[in-house]
Amino acid sequence: MEIQKLYDLDDIEFEDIAIGLVRLAKNIPDHEFFFKVNQKNDLSFSRKKDIILHGDYYDYFFPRFEAYHKFTKTCFTFIANKSSESKQKKLQTELFSEEENIKFLLNNQVDVQYILHSSEQFHDFSVILLPENLVFPIQDYTLSSDEELYQIIQYYE
Repeated sequence: MEIQKLYDLDDIEFEDIAIGLVRLAKNIPDHEFFFKVNQKNDLSFSRKKDIILHGDYYDYFFPRFEAYHKFTKTCFTFIANKSSESKQKKLQTELFSEEENIKFLLNNQVDVQYILHSSEQFHDFSVILLPENLVFPIQDYTLSSDEELYQIIQYYE
């Protein structure tokens, strides 16, 4: 008796995800940034369970902050682009291993502090008021389904 496939991955159309890239004008700790964001909004961002990526030599931890918008019923998530902590699992024995103790979710955007994601298909980040003189304008960015960050966001959503 054959087991019927529930779905074929080749037949599924993956939609791109729209995210926002947040760059800070000055380096401040997470708690101070979100305190200022929460003061300016009726949103209340709080820290959630970190996103954990498992490498060959290190486990990387990325802070995650979430808030729900009451009127639009939308969940907004800030994810740190740079790992805040890494735990070494085993000693590196290879001379030219590409794995280091610091990891970025977007390797080509190392100047980005946070990745902003919305639970809605459209990306309207204008409902979040960010502190003036502290944050550059949010840059729109599209993730395709073949990028690692796309898979991470889908998993943690």
